[in-house]
Amino acid sequence: MPADPSDSYPRARAAALAGAAASLLGLGLARFAYTPLLPALVEGGWFDAGAAAYLGAANLAGYLIGALAGARVMRWLGPGGTTRAMMLLSAASFLACIEPVGFAWFFLWRLLSGIAGGLVMVAASSLVMLQTPIDRRGRAGGLMFSGVGLGVVLAAVAIPWLLDFGLGVTWAVLGVVSTVIALAAWPLAREPEGMAPPSPSPADTAETPDDASARQRAERRALIAVTLLYGLCAFGLVPHMVFLVDYVARGLDLGMGQGAFFWTLFGIGAAVGPLATGRLADRIGFAAALRVLVLVEVGSVALLAATEVPALIGLAAFTGGLLAPGMVPVTLGRVRELSGPSEGAKAGAWGRATSGFALGQAAGAYLLAWLYDRTGDYHVLFYVALSAPVIGIALELAAAFGRARAAGRR
Repeated sequence: MPADPSDSYPRARAAALAGAAASLLGLGLARFAYTPLLPALVEGGWFDAGAAAYLGAANLAGYLIGALAGARVMRWLGPGGTTRAMMLLSAASFLACIEPVGFAWFFLWRLLSGIAGGLVMVAASSLVMLQTPIDRRGRAGGLMFSGVGLGVVLAAVAIPWLLDFGLGVTWAVLGVVSTVIALAAWPLAREPEGMAPPSPSPADTAETPDDASARQRAERRALIAVTLLYGLCAFGLVPHMVFLVDYVARGLDLGMGQGAFFWTLFGIGAAVGPLATGRLADRIGFAAALRVLVLVEVGSVALLAATEVPALIGLAAFTGGLLAPGMVPVTLGRVRELSGPSEGAKAGAWGRATSGFALGQAAGAYLLAWLYDRTGDYHVLFYVALSAPVIGIALELAAAFGRARAAGRR
């Protein structure tokens, strides 16, 4: 039975803080700390450029595996146990890389770090949502995913300084800090004692079998549309996440110093994004908030495509950073609204949506890199990326219209 509502808010805060620590380790550091480490691995002679790029891809592949396996692993370990285990695995992935043992060893641990990130995305989300009242789920999800943005900022600030002491020291410090964070968050990642109050459902009212069947089909289509939208939005954010620094430094001929400055703007946006978007979702609802964020993404990518004014590019960098993790808690809430009543169904639906994001991101990175290699024109990439969220929001609105029609028949 549900836990006493009188202690729901403290339990929700504790779970959200555990989720923030897990997303900081499994996503913010395990993924984004590798970006500033990559050139140092090449310059330090640990790996050549091709091998270092493959190691980065290993994390993305692991993330997809973890997202797909999330619901199954949670049935074995529970959301709290899975979150705890993946925090430790993320810390171990840094400690295992303090010596240049060889490509296969690093590939294994980069793959495992990606798996940890994918599992964190699914398990920590369930851990937080199960212990959070409905009216606080947006801000709880925002607090959880703020760990991703914090990891981006920490990586951008700390790693260039740590590299002065050597690659081995850098990996070791990341591992020790991650271990301390994991142990500090360990008692907060408790297994849920009871379900949060269920969301209102159209099925709670009387309806005929035909109406119920039509409603269920419409909800499935709406869920598929949101999953597709999430993947297409990931595709649309690739210019920010992959090409922004290079575009500023070389495309606009502003140099690496300005490129680093614009990446810092991206990191600041990523740090505040989930908290802001989570509050927005609590205020206007997950469906409306998701559509607002997609429109912001369209505008942000359009700025990259249509202007070379540094101030506007800076605005695009900030909003792109805000959306990269900020879209996650809003999409999570919307997916849970549309999926089945059981936690297993919700976790499975979120795992598929997370997998869609990973696929959209990977497909966008490879396709846009291929286009740039063929054309040498950044703006071609930006216009192609711009089309993805436009298509996605059109599909989602069509599915939402069909769901509203099905609901109107009752």
